[in-house]
Amino acid sequence: MGQGASGMQLRKATLHWVLGRTLSNQGSGMTLTWELQVTMKQGKQTVVELLGHQGHYLLVDPDGSVRCGQPASVQQSQFLLELHHSGKWTLQLLDSKKYLESDGEDVFCVSRSPSSYHKWLPQLAMHVHIVLYNPTHQCYARADADLDRVWVDTPVPYLEECGFVLRFRNGMYHLETSSHKYVSRAETLAKKPSAHTAFNLNLKPRCLAFLSDQDGCVLYPQGKRRRLCLGNNPKEEEEWFVIKRCPQWVSLKTKAKRYVSIIYMEVYAGSDIVTPKSVFHYEFNPDTRAVQLKTVNNHYLAQRKFKSIVANGRRMEPETNFRALWHCGKIFLQAFNGRYLGTMPVGLVVASAVHPGPGEAFGVRLANRSFLVLRGRYGYVGTLACHDILQCNLVDPDCIELLPCKPGIYHFQAHGRSFWSLSSDGTFRTWGKFALNFCLEIQGSNILAVLAPNGYYMRGDRSGTLLADSEEVTSECLWEF
Repeated sequence: MGQGASGMQLRKATLHWVLGRTLSNQGSGMTLTWELQVTMKQGKQTVVELLGHQGHYLLVDPDGSVRCGQPASVQQSQFLLELHHSGKWTLQLLDSKKYLESDGEDVFCVSRSPSSYHKWLPQLAMHVHIVLYNPTHQCYARADADLDRVWVDTPVPYLEECGFVLRFRNGMYHLETSSHKYVSRAETLAKKPSAHTAFNLNLKPRCLAFLSDQDGCVLYPQGKRRRLCLGNNPKEEEEWFVIKRCPQWVSLKTKAKRYVSIIYMEVYAGSDIVTPKSVFHYEFNPDTRAVQLKTVNNHYLAQRKFKSIVANGRRMEPETNFRALWHCGKIFLQAFNGRYLGTMPVGLVVASAVHPGPGEAFGVRLANRSFLVLRGRYGYVGTLACHDILQCNLVDPDCIELLPCKPGIYHFQAHGRSFWSLSSDGTFRTWGKFALNFCLEIQGSNILAVLAPNGYYMRGDRSGTLLADSEEVTSECLWEF
């Protein structure tokens, strides 16, 4: 089963929580991913099962050995989950009352007396670019770069400042803001990660979590403005946040250089600046490949009578579904009536074109991101100190700064302010002096493809090297962001 984690041996093995409810046991050179399924509640206690690769469960045999397979009975697979103040977990087999443990080599379940060998450190394996939703106040956390504070005051996370990067280092978590500062134990944000920005992440099922320091103080909203800071007296479980993927909000710009905006319920292309009324949550259905565009007021764009587009749709209405065609960072949207979206001379957006042309092309810009964190099938994109070629198999990602150029086109910049450069062999480096053009094409929920300056799609190679050599979008060309 791979190696386990005992006590302070945090790097030997860690339990990971993927997409809110997933665990993995990370051994030397191999990571297994497990979905944490809640089967029942016993008062404040939670009973879970661990679902792994290809639908196999984590099972305990009568002799205490641990394996993967299909349970003959629930007595083999149900564990009582206990959370500890350190952020660690214990998993006790419900039937035998024995604890899941490791000696650093093997995983087994034989002892009824808990010790440090039975404690597991859950590590989030979901994408590290996140937003934090507080159920008590029904608002999202927002970093204020001017005041170096974090407030819990935003009902809809369309702002870039609502995004955070959750970094895991040496068994602790660091919360990085969109301006690349860090939440700290002090009253203000810190410029660099340190012991003062390191927190325990206390997780429980359904991706609820809170951050605490080594002294047991927790981060929670305080005061009338709900400033996020350390304390020891949270009320009504207000320290708990739901960790979610950072959503993809976009703006749409026409050939006339006007942004699509909502005026009352009508959809116009008349604004020359981006406002809250001109950003849309880009939603994607993987089964039908339909695209829906939701406003900050929770309404969907819908095609109505006489080819009109109105912002009064509901999610389940078929008229809110659009088909997206991408071309060099621009998008064509085909409405429910089969016609393509365009604009009338007065700026009104309608679905009237039988065939798409330049007037139906919209330049897409990511409205809530000034940087990308890319993860492919082999890991994150970034650089290593000993390697000047960009890699795609890293655990700790780099932030790729986005410099908007023409509609749908970006320049990629490294954190040190040099540009991405492209070699003749299709590899990338981060020491370029001149900006190159990259096109982003959204291919799913928080998934995109990148068209490189040489006309090929960027892909992650099994060797760990990032390349631009694919003529079409394959699975290796898809990037979580």
